[in-house]
Amino acid sequence: WFLLNAPAGEIQYVAKGLSFSLQCRFEVLRFLAFFLIFTFFLADLKSVLNNDDVYDEAASEAFPVYNKSHMICLEMPGRFGDVLVTSYGELQGNEYLDPKTAQVAIVDHVKQVCTEVRPATDEELPTPYVEEYRCALEAEMLKYVSEAYPKGSCSVYCINGKDVEGPGSDFELVAVISAARLSPQNFCTGSWRSIWNIECKDDIQVLELKGKLQVGAHYFEEGNVQLDAKHECRDSTMFQSPDDGAIAIASLIRHHETEYLASLEVVFNVWLISIPCAS
Repeated sequence: WFLLNAPAGEIQYVAKGLSFSLQCRFEVLRFLAFFLIFTFFLADLKSVLNNDDVYDEAASEAFPVYNKSHMICLEMPGRFGDVLVTSYGELQGNEYLDPKTAQVAIVDHVKQVCTEVRPATDEELPTPYVEEYRCALEAEMLKYVSEAYPKGSCSVYCINGKDVEGPGSDFELVAVISAARLSPQNFCTGSWRSIWNIECKDDIQVLELKGKLQVGAHYFEEGNVQLDAKHECRDSTMFQSPDDGAIAIASLIRHHETEYLASLEVVFNVWLISIPCAS
């Protein structure tokens, strides 16, 4: 529970007890009030459990869920670049597909490192027809992310219909964006996650988009302030050539994310004005 609810980038601190945030300390206290005595409050999680086997079991279950939900980015050995750890790229065991390089990363979830890399098999990749659409969209998304999220990463996966050989059948892509700015030494962390499902409906020549956006922030120097904002949206565009479709999709994603960030800024400024001592 403690691990799964750690703010973005703080799970290692919670697990190892290196730097418990104030929020984590509060949650430990509240939880232990029912189940443990208060003297455990300032101890790290291993000390609270007082059982390495129990801790190892809890960590092995919690870290994979946390890593996938936060879509963490890990460096692959061998200069292959980075891989996003997401449920969309999950294969078997601790293997995760990186569509950009057609490589499969083997991940140690608890250490949050990529230990090995192997080439993806043909069965793990989409057909050339679907790959043309996927690759074109990824190229446009990489351009957008590099401009909008300097520390961000993105990947585009085919999650349905990867065996489609040509026109006449539907398939579905998903574009994910993950960006995090972690500065625990300055008592703050922040993250952006967005997931865009794109249903490519060949029969009616439409691309339908469904977006899920999530923003998280945690400031804990002289108090504890957290933001966990979520937003969903929909849109559509014409089913076009791979390049034209990719440009249209990326433009819609840029529009919706920019609009949502602007709305968050307005809400935040209104909140600041409402605080008597804010000025």
